[in-house]
Amino acid sequence: MMNASFPQVRIVPFRMLKPDTAERLLNMLTGVSGIRRVMIHGPGLPKTVPYGPARGSPNPHSDRKAIQVGDAEIALRVQVGEVILEVEDAPVIEEIRSICDGFFTGFSYRLQEGRFMKTAPTLVDYAKYGPDADTTLIGLADPRKGESPVIIRTKR
Repeated sequence: MMNASFPQVRIVPFRMLKPDTAERLLNMLTGVSGIRRVMIHGPGLPKTVPYGPARGSPNPHSDRKAIQVGDAEIALRVQVGEVILEVEDAPVIEEIRSICDGFFTGFSYRLQEGRFMKTAPTLVDYAKYGPDADTTLIGLADPRKGESPVIIRTKR
């Protein structure tokens, strides 16, 4: 079981981030030591139209592209609406806040502290990863997708 005492923060920009902007922000955050896990969250960008009369036809969207974060290439499947981080300890939050204050100059953002990621294995985690799952993957499994989360190595 994972230690539930790690602080979590959520960066909520007041508008959706374009892929280039999200890439710059995530690359700045990967330079911070003390970040354990990062999850991006927002509305989905399906490859095909999921419902309606155009169901099954291609869904072209300019925000569905691959971005380079650290040493990993991430195919964006969502519009970036918020970035959720789990950190080692509270001083890391102030470093994240100072990065965000310098980054979000053209529009506002909100930095919230709380509990935003699962900290204990769920049934979906057990079914997807088994009883000996890597604790850094807990709560990041999407039961509707066959793909695993992208692992980005940050400096510690």
